Amino acid sequence: MLAVRALLAGLAGLVGALVVASPASAHNADVPPASDYRCEVTGISAPLPGLTVRTVSAGTQLELVNHTGRTIEVLGYSGEPYLRVQPDGVYQNANSPATYVNQSATGGPTPPASARAYAPPAWQKLSGTPAVVWHDHRAHWMLATKPPAVAADPGAPHRISEWSIPLRDGVRQFAVTGTLDWVPPPSPAVWWAGVLLLAGAVAGLGLLRPVPALRGAAAVAVAAGLAALSYAVAAVVDSGPLTLSGALRVLVGTQPWPLLCGIAALAAGWYAARAKPAADLALGLTGACLALYAGAANAAVFVHAVPPVALPGTVARLLVLVSLSAGAGLAAVAVLRMRAAARPATAVPKQRQNSMRVGTLPS
Repeated sequence: MLAVRALLAGLAGLVGALVVASPASAHNADVPPASDYRCEVTGISAPLPGLTVRTVSAGTQLELVNHTGRTIEVLGYSGEPYLRVQPDGVYQNANSPATYVNQSATGGPTPPASARAYAPPAWQKLSGTPAVVWHDHRAHWMLATKPPAVAADPGAPHRISEWSIPLRDGVRQFAVTGTLDWVPPPSPAVWWAGVLLLAGAVAGLGLLRPVPALRGAAAVAVAAGLAALSYAVAAVVDSGPLTLSGALRVLVGTQPWPLLCGIAALAAGWYAARAKPAADLALGLTGACLALYAGAANAAVFVHAVPPVALPGTVARLLVLVSLSAGAGLAAVAVLRMRAAARPATAVPKQRQNSMRVGTLPS
């Protein structure tokens, strides 16, 4: 009865999380699951203390933070004022064509007739924080087809471009510069083989004696939960949040499933380490969720070189591998242990009693 209640509670929690998290997941829809293009900022031609620019969202966006106390403008594609970042916040020029073209990584709607490079600026306030994140097509590859050099030899690294985006400080113009490179993708077969091997090793815990199996599964659940949470936090760092509250909002809004699965795995590990009732059910549910939502959902990193997280590609792939394989292995451990517990004990046949009494003869 306790297991049934735990199952119902777990299902209710999962449904509730889906209802809450689903609408917010579209917030991260413009960030690719992974990429083979690495975009990096190499410098600012006239550095200012308090002015920083970096790439975020897998290189599809730039983040400019202005703590100089001065007004810094980002210029559009024709040299017109596009963004203004000043101490009281960020302003966007509604008459700049870049305002519309930069709405997504692949381009935006056609600018209205009022949006012309020579039109007087029409500033609209976007936020009260002196920092901004925006798409800039000068810094990334927009076409669906590969560059000619990459198409000819995709297995080798290539420098695609050295880009420059003009900035302005009053009447002084300078620029942020960077590079765009093609990075050959990894071999997916190697990573999927690792997933299968680790999943099989974890599943083997279900064949051990009850106490060692439960302790081993608890340790695996904690490790997998930490891997899922680490990947989610690294994705938030790469998305450009500027404050702690902003980071928390982005974490809940864009990484709800890895966050929930990671926390649930830590709880299931604690539950199993203390041999609580229904520990197998907790391990099985959290393991399946980890494999699906923190592992398989991020499996694009196995086939692309640049992950959408603030981590080296190999580290990001290892975190996804642990989440996926450990989660699948924990689900298998739970199935094996529950099947063993449900198996009836082997009946010992009773010896046939001799109906003859001592000292009597058969009739």
